[in-house]
Amino acid sequence: MTCTCGNSYIIKSGDTLAAIAERELGDSSRWREITKPNCTPFTEEEARRLQPGNEVCLPNGSTPKPPGGGSFADIVSRQTYETMFPNRNSLYSYDSLVSATGKYPNFCNQGTDIQRKREAAAFLANIAHETSGLIYIEELACINGGCEATYCDRNNTTYPCVSGRSYHGRGPMQLSWNYNYGAAGQALGVDLLSNPDLVKSDGAISFQTALWFWMTPQPPKPSCHAVMSGDWTPSADDGNKGLTPGFGMTINIINGGLECGIPTNEKVESRVSFYRQFSQMLGVNADDNVYCNGMRPYA
Repeated sequence: MTCTCGNSYIIKSGDTLAAIAERELGDSSRWREITKPNCTPFTEEEARRLQPGNEVCLPNGSTPKPPGGGSFADIVSRQTYETMFPNRNSLYSYDSLVSATGKYPNFCNQGTDIQRKREAAAFLANIAHETSGLIYIEELACINGGCEATYCDRNNTTYPCVSGRSYHGRGPMQLSWNYNYGAAGQALGVDLLSNPDLVKSDGAISFQTALWFWMTPQPPKPSCHAVMSGDWTPSADDGNKGLTPGFGMTINIINGGLECGIPTNEKVESRVSFYRQFSQMLGVNADDNVYCNGMRPYA
């Protein structure tokens, strides 16, 4: 059956009518405007029994904004960014970040206005946590050396370690390990295996590596961008593992092995606190799925 009185929408894992209404209509209280394909309303009991794959109808005029609706700079102004990060290192300038987004034009540029703003808040929240508010440009324990062997996977022959280079955490997303430096460098056209310090010395490259990680799926992980923009649809197996769209899923993608599938710790609370704060500053509510304690963590 297809919708006869609006736009067809297929229920995804983790969806509720209220969540769909907030995401697609801009107001969770409008969930009663979402109907069955035959245009009859849902009872509260029927709404609770909806399953992934079911079709519902959104009211006319609710089609999500297609790609090309704006850019990161349209969402986060210089003043807002500098208010978010008052003690930022000079490496992490607003201009460097905006310049870096040119490499990834779909960043904060897909989905509804709410999804775009939440993606911006989610990205900024995670890098705020990783760097204590964009203060640190590299892993403190490795500043004076001694980390060359710690982050070198010698079994990875695609991106082999270069002698004398250390692949410890650097930049907004704390890029780590030779295979990540190699893959990011290949995507960006920069030899980061030979020159890993570029991630802590060149602001545009530094942010580009963070955006590379955010925008690039690493199977079985989806990209953080796909999760926040609505492009990722969890499979039945994902649903069985508790993997649902929302900010919590980005935590699992970034550091699930240490922060997810366990009682919520202070690291997760730090990320969530930044996300809620930044969402409010951008004029949207944080999504409902901000934690990952109920998710099976990625290794």
